[in-house]
Amino acid sequence: MAAKRDYYEVLGIGKTASADEIKKAYRKQAMQYHPDRNPNNKEAEVKFREVSESYEVLSDEKKRRQYDQFGHEGMKSTFGPGGFDFGRDFTHMSDVEDILGNLFGGGEGAFGNMFGGRGARRSRTEEERGNDLRFDLEIDLEESAFGSEREIDIPVNDGCDLCHGTGAAAGAKREACRQCGGHGFVVAGGGFFQIRQPCPVCHGEGTMIRQPCTKCGGSGRMKARRKLTLRIPRGVETGSRLRLPGKGEGGLRGGGPGDLYVVLHVRDHALFDRQGDDLTCTVPVSPADAALGGTVKVPTPEGFAEIRLPPGTPNGKVFRLRDKGIPSVEGRGTGDLNVRIVIEVPVHLSSKQRKLLEEFRDSCEASIFPDAERMKKAAETFFANRDALRQKH
Repeated sequence: MAAKRDYYEVLGIGKTASADEIKKAYRKQAMQYHPDRNPNNKEAEVKFREVSESYEVLSDEKKRRQYDQFGHEGMKSTFGPGGFDFGRDFTHMSDVEDILGNLFGGGEGAFGNMFGGRGARRSRTEEERGNDLRFDLEIDLEESAFGSEREIDIPVNDGCDLCHGTGAAAGAKREACRQCGGHGFVVAGGGFFQIRQPCPVCHGEGTMIRQPCTKCGGSGRMKARRKLTLRIPRGVETGSRLRLPGKGEGGLRGGGPGDLYVVLHVRDHALFDRQGDDLTCTVPVSPADAALGGTVKVPTPEGFAEIRLPPGTPNGKVFRLRDKGIPSVEGRGTGDLNVRIVIEVPVHLSSKQRKLLEEFRDSCEASIFPDAERMKKAAETFFANRDALRQKH
């Protein structure tokens, strides 16, 4: 298998390209490789997918930063093991409509044939599978660590149960559109440059209903709400997607329903920060414990654990607890817990405590604070060099 090309190389731009430059580069190549310009051309279809994937990543600041840092490896969590899927992953359809609308009569063109969307028109006598749907769900860190079940309620378009998705009243049939002859499109312009546009009479359907269904008004679908029980596995993270086959939009004329993709977003947590399968926890300790050492209790997903602080533990010291993080959603072990020690300055001192601290401060020599001593010496050297330069000028 050929190595995956760099996204910047695909669009022919530099790594410092602006958002406008990225969009301009995509416009040029999308128009070149769009399926309406290249009918039955598999190579052009592959190119169109490639430039669309590149645009999806580089036009999104977060995805672009992730790609710049980790390359294609960093996109696996974004697009999943199967890689980029236009119908599921492309989130800039409005940009495509803006870029290609004038050329292809609204941007619908051949997207449906290639990517399972509704852009491409088909004969209204054929079965039509329902669209895939996306539902974004926020979950707590606890749910991502231990798994859970959630009830979700989503709006969907189901096939009309009266006309069975045909859009026609009982006993009525669809008739070929007289304007476009049943093709679904008309050709505007002439000579060398011609534009194919959806038929303004049948709106690209190719057929018309003289007697529409009284329940759905001829659309073949009805708005409904669907309640589902969703099982969230352990280890999921922000960007993880759960596929529910057959739970998407209802099909037409006997066509099967689409799938539902639930995209998860893990909320920020008051105790733990997550990086992949690793967790970080900040644990405050007293100046006395940091100076003298001792045992400190730290929270982990499975309960409290103990770590031993050596005498003279500095502020910001990090201790790693193996296998105390989040279990991998792919079953490849468990992440670690990084415990960051922060020395907490005491407040609300009693008069006795204040007196003891004053006595301690008065008894201290510079040698017991080596960092402060090093800073003092560095400052003295700096000022000496500064004065020497000033004397020369």
